[in-house]
Amino acid sequence: MFSRFLQRAPENFLNAQHMRDVRAGRRGFLAQALAAATAATATAAATATPAQTSQGDPAILELPAHSKGLGQPVAARPYGLPSEWEKNLQRRESPGLTRVSQGSVSFSPLQGLFGIITPNGLHFERHHQGWWDIDPSKHRLMVNGSDASLLKRPMVFNMDELMRLPSVSRMHFIECGANTGMEWGNAAVPTVQYTHGMLSCSEFTGVPLRTLLELCGADFKRGAFVLAEGADGSGMTRTIPMSLILSGEVLVAYGQNGEMLRPENGYPLRLVVPGVQGVSWIKYLRRIELGDMPYATKDETIHYVDLMPDGTHRQYSSIQEVKSVITSPSGGQVLLDKGFHSITGLAWSGRGKIRRVDVSVDGGRNWKPARLEGPVMYKCLSRFNADFVWDGKPAVFQSRAVDDTGHIQPSYRELRRVRASRSIYHNNAIQSWALGESGEVKNVQIG
Repeated sequence: MFSRFLQRAPENFLNAQHMRDVRAGRRGFLAQALAAATAATATAAATATPAQTSQGDPAILELPAHSKGLGQPVAARPYGLPSEWEKNLQRRESPGLTRVSQGSVSFSPLQGLFGIITPNGLHFERHHQGWWDIDPSKHRLMVNGSDASLLKRPMVFNMDELMRLPSVSRMHFIECGANTGMEWGNAAVPTVQYTHGMLSCSEFTGVPLRTLLELCGADFKRGAFVLAEGADGSGMTRTIPMSLILSGEVLVAYGQNGEMLRPENGYPLRLVVPGVQGVSWIKYLRRIELGDMPYATKDETIHYVDLMPDGTHRQYSSIQEVKSVITSPSGGQVLLDKGFHSITGLAWSGRGKIRRVDVSVDGGRNWKPARLEGPVMYKCLSRFNADFVWDGKPAVFQSRAVDDTGHIQPSYRELRRVRASRSIYHNNAIQSWALGESGEVKNVQIG
């Protein structure tokens, strides 16, 4: 009834009420609107006949089958599954993005998620040679040094030995360096699932990599980098700077959201490198090597590099800069009614915590602060919300995040001034969604 009231209420009431909302706060706005809706409902009910009442909502007068009989037995499904009514919410591959599906991406449906945690079954995937379901009893992790003097005791760990060590659990986002990469030149894809869906957030559980290096007697003064190597056929290897490892935040992880990693996400072991692009979060982790210089592997000197305006390649640009996106309303969605709507989205930064998110409904001419839902955590997704009263006219939704190091999410004009428009990786520009008079929302770009 509240939504119907907002739909039918005179526009001058909504506009005046929204101005009072700015002064009195959203809670007052909703309380007053709900009170008015309740009064309107009571008046209508008092004058309606029984026939009118039942015809208005006949379903309430007849008990459905689930209210009259026995349901499914306990543990009918030993591992719980989503409702069949939610089966359309799924990660999706973009057709033609790569030559073979084993080297492709499946995008997380950000438009249909709540809060900040991504369910394991909807976590985005990026594979370079397909995924494997590896027997954990046969998996091993070797820790060695490029020079014998860098590591006193090279060791090989099995999963039981790793899981006996003291563990930590932390919540972090993971974002592919190519997330939003298709948008560098223009608005290329229709929905937030495809523009920003190479992004997820989980609670990861594992052993700090520093702990393993200490057990092996690492020389932290001379060993400035580690090489992380995966066990899949792509030969994925990445250099990780010791500065990240010494802080204790880099994890050798086996757990995700309270259960073991899924095979698509690196089961039974992966690296977690908070704030750094996902390609460095090596899946199926089998080797850590301590060295005194960057390793210049193929996936950090030829791939995952940034093409600069002068034609040079920027390498080792791994930090995921401050970024945000409105997930609803977003491309492909339709607003069915005028009146009150809640704008919601996600913000994140590879440098620390989100400090503020501003929202615009007029393409960046005016901004207002959004509400940040708690908790706001280090190198983790943060959910934001803002109020919007639609009068039926066109609008352009944008969000702009600021992190606690002072970095501000740039516009496309600002980003292209230093990066041009031929890049693929590390696009953190402000996203725009255009709302038309029909209620349809589309992907657009505004400089």
